[in-house]
Amino acid sequence: MPRYRRGFDLELAAMHLRRRDRKLARWIDRIGPLDVGERWRRRFDPTDALARAILYQQLSGKAAATIVGRVEAAIGASKLHADTLARIDDAGLRACGVSGNKTLALRDLAARSATGEVPTTAEMARLTEDQIIERLTAVRGIGRWTVEMMLMFQLGRPDVLPVDDLGVRKGAQLLDKLEEMPRPKVLAGRGEAWGPYRTLAALYLWRIADFAAPDKAPVKRSQD
Repeated sequence: MPRYRRGFDLELAAMHLRRRDRKLARWIDRIGPLDVGERWRRRFDPTDALARAILYQQLSGKAAATIVGRVEAAIGASKLHADTLARIDDAGLRACGVSGNKTLALRDLAARSATGEVPTTAEMARLTEDQIIERLTAVRGIGRWTVEMMLMFQLGRPDVLPVDDLGVRKGAQLLDKLEEMPRPKVLAGRGEAWGPYRTLAALYLWRIADFAAPDKAPVKRSQD
């Protein structure tokens, strides 16, 4: 059974992308190297990360952080897990500002975590990206985009291209000088050339979307 390490060689990946795509190569040289490796070295708990993703959905960062802080205070813990979330009832979550749908999602997450349906980081190291997506999107309120962000930023998987993400699609539009953003299926085909380092390609597409429009508001990422 293969074991997947967290993170990959960013310099090697950039060299590969330069060879495979001249348009992207020019942007890589213009933007410069990206340093995201620090996130791959941090310890993280999948259940806690998913719980926070649920709480942050469709809210500004400041509003979501306030609600998370209230929940942490109510449960007396900094980790949102099956046992700690059990310390607060639904009314308590509502008092913290958690919506009814998010409360149901947190309860489903906690229940699945308690029965081992949510894989640990050690278990994820033996699962493919598709297997992780299948396992985690079974949780109420967790969509493919959320799991793809975990695969990219926490697990450091090298070959993830979130084709439904608006920022990635906008970056691809600017890269190829298209009149409109490419549809996800078209972008998936375009991204075949970037494998097996589509994660770094996506990171550059985000930068392209922001870099090319410095006087405008940053391109919003898609939400589950």
